[in-house]
Amino acid sequence: MSLSTQKNFGLSRKKALSSKSVKADKPREPKKVSCKVCKAKYVKLSMSHVACLPACAIEWAKRQREKREREAMRADRVADRAKKEAMKPRPQLIKEAQTAFNRYVRARDAFQPCICCGRPLTDSQGLNSHNVDAGHYRSVGSAPHLRFDERNCHAQLVHCNRYGAGRAVDYRLGLIERIGLEAVEALECDQESRNWTHDDLRSIRRLYQLKLKNLLAARAEGQAV
Repeated sequence: MSLSTQKNFGLSRKKALSSKSVKADKPREPKKVSCKVCKAKYVKLSMSHVACLPACAIEWAKRQREKREREAMRADRVADRAKKEAMKPRPQLIKEAQTAFNRYVRARDAFQPCICCGRPLTDSQGLNSHNVDAGHYRSVGSAPHLRFDERNCHAQLVHCNRYGAGRAVDYRLGLIERIGLEAVEALECDQESRNWTHDDLRSIRRLYQLKLKNLLAARAEGQAV
């Protein structure tokens, strides 16, 4: 390296060092943030400095305390619901699962005729659940293992289900037309027992609640389109 190059390199290095020292010595402007309460700008002095004035700090502490109390109450309610759910006896879980299943079946068949007599179940306003049952072909009493089988349950007018003894012959004819003779005979031969646990029944309940929700949402979307 030549003498002139060494001198120029030394000068440029001195300039760089001097510029860095100037930047380092330059005072930084205080950082201003918004107050958590009144939103006014103030200089934040520490991580815990969240309010511009003592009054705002007191108000912020109050809000935080109320938030913690609400969260604690919410956690208690969740824990209470979980405890009550865990204490439910099997008959109650069967009843709740059956209710969710029946609601789905009535909604599924809302725009189909009665499985027995062929009369309409709906009017221009949709399904009238007060006049319609979710009727089982093989009754829950004689075939409890088929209580949640969608092939075995269809929307049925109350008159046919409750006052017509289920109208089994007419039901079978309607069922053959709807799902086919082979499926009906398979249903009639099904004797496999189902031993649903408490968790199984909860899963069935959630399943049909979700299926009903999705079905109604799809219909609403179709009507909107």
